[in-house]
Amino acid sequence: MSNIYIMEAANLFCGDENPTASKHLTLTELQLPNLQEMFQDHHPGGSRVQIEVALGIQKLEASFKLAGWDPDLLTQFGLGATARKKFTAYGSVRDKRNGVAIEAKAVLEGRLGTANPEAFQRGELQGFDYAINEILHYELYFEGAEKYYWDFFTTDWRVNGTSQNADERAILRLPNGF
Repeated sequence: MSNIYIMEAANLFCGDENPTASKHLTLTELQLPNLQEMFQDHHPGGSRVQIEVALGIQKLEASFKLAGWDPDLLTQFGLGATARKKFTAYGSVRDKRNGVAIEAKAVLEGRLGTANPEAFQRGELQGFDYAINEILHYELYFEGAEKYYWDFFTTDWRVNGTSQNADERAILRLPNGF
């Protein structure tokens, strides 16, 4: 039996070390990383048909939009802010079959790579478009269950809690928690 899940509300914490870093009152848009594989065409000399070969996953990027100015968040932008930050997004997702609210959660570690102010127009609410770049860690949970986990430094990639590259990591002698 299939269900329909609809995101009804969201919140974003920009820097988990600060519990007051909630953006729930100004967050107007949130885009989680697009998961897209990289492919390369391969046409071997002994084949009439070219194929695509999957080579990995494209870099992860996320974005969000806040209404108004956020001077504290703006200080996280740029090369002067050398450390990556942890960004945690929470979503309230409604199961339309039974009306139950479910938590969706994404954890990203990256850099605030874009802080783009919208043009000011009198009578309009000016906001900022932000992007999280150099994402080196990503986790996605639905109803408390891990859906995706990726860490650049450990090279671990899990889907539904199952490592997708355990064989490769073993061959390369990369232990868990490397």
